[in-house]
Amino acid sequence: MDSLPPAPQRLGTLPAAVQYAALLLVSAVFVFLLDLTHLPAAFLIGPMFAAIIAGTNGATVRVPRPLFGAAQAVVGCLVAASISIEIIAAFTSDWPLVTAVVMATLAASSFLGWFISRFKALPGSTAVWGSAPGGATAMVLMAGAFGADVRLVAFMQYLRVIMVSIAAALVARLWVDTSGAELPAHIWFPAIQWPAFGAMIAIAVAGAALGRLARLPSPYFLGAAILGAVAHIGFGVPIQLPEWLLAASYALIGWAIGLNFTSSILLHAARALPQIVGSIIALMAFCGGLAWLLSHELGIDPLTAYLATSPGGLDSVAIIAAASKDVDMSFVMALQSCRLAFVLAFGPFLARLVSRWVKQ
Repeated sequence: MDSLPPAPQRLGTLPAAVQYAALLLVSAVFVFLLDLTHLPAAFLIGPMFAAIIAGTNGATVRVPRPLFGAAQAVVGCLVAASISIEIIAAFTSDWPLVTAVVMATLAASSFLGWFISRFKALPGSTAVWGSAPGGATAMVLMAGAFGADVRLVAFMQYLRVIMVSIAAALVARLWVDTSGAELPAHIWFPAIQWPAFGAMIAIAVAGAALGRLARLPSPYFLGAAILGAVAHIGFGVPIQLPEWLLAASYALIGWAIGLNFTSSILLHAARALPQIVGSIIALMAFCGGLAWLLSHELGIDPLTAYLATSPGGLDSVAIIAAASKDVDMSFVMALQSCRLAFVLAFGPFLARLVSRWVKQ
């Protein structure tokens, strides 16, 4: 009697339709469980967990490249739509302070990336992108264009998203009573505003095409983000991003990352877990120190200062800030958005610099 194939290969023997169905079912379970805990990015982290399980058990299905590119362009539009005139005004009025805090955070995260790579836990470029305190999804999409291991970067980034989100929620609960505040309701299928929805589609398509022509790193994401920011801020073009489209885009990105995991990569990530967790705690402590300095020296509300300097999880920080009274939302989003822009601009240089130092 023929023996069964090894466990890591069993899934690969099934038809592609069955593999996709299993992936969708397990993803839905993870999303439901994560959503119950009110953790952010459930529609990205849940599918990524499901895909990691599938990938390490020999799944052969992959996200088609056109769909992956479209998902990246949608996230680029999301970044563009998150920038507003109020955020720019807040940055303009406090630009020396915002710039100093952002540069200090980037320096600290780069040092932690160097520290991790110096002790051979992770390669230099991977460690820097994994430690970068920008939007987690943006960092993962950018990292792949600069030779970093996207799987390990995603592991570091989304682990930090979870840890930072829990810490920020606890701090908000200790400082401010948010029990009576209601989070914004998710309207999954809103009425389509055709001018704004059509503009988003046009920006995603045109931005992706221009990104490829300009040979930008991560062209679909950056092309749509840059074109969308110019259209949205410069010309007042409205952008509509329905929740169902965002959820689908997040799921596709999560699947694309997770399906490339193998047992050896997962084992490598587990071995580096102590260093990764330690670096996340160190970065959170450093940003907490910056928050104390802002509050103590400049009289900024403590919770506003903490949420503004919180390392990553921009969407979760925005949700917590919106549910907390007396928080200066414009200042929080100005600092968070500025940091994301700085990481996108200087991340490649810092990754190359740290990699060069590690090799010396």
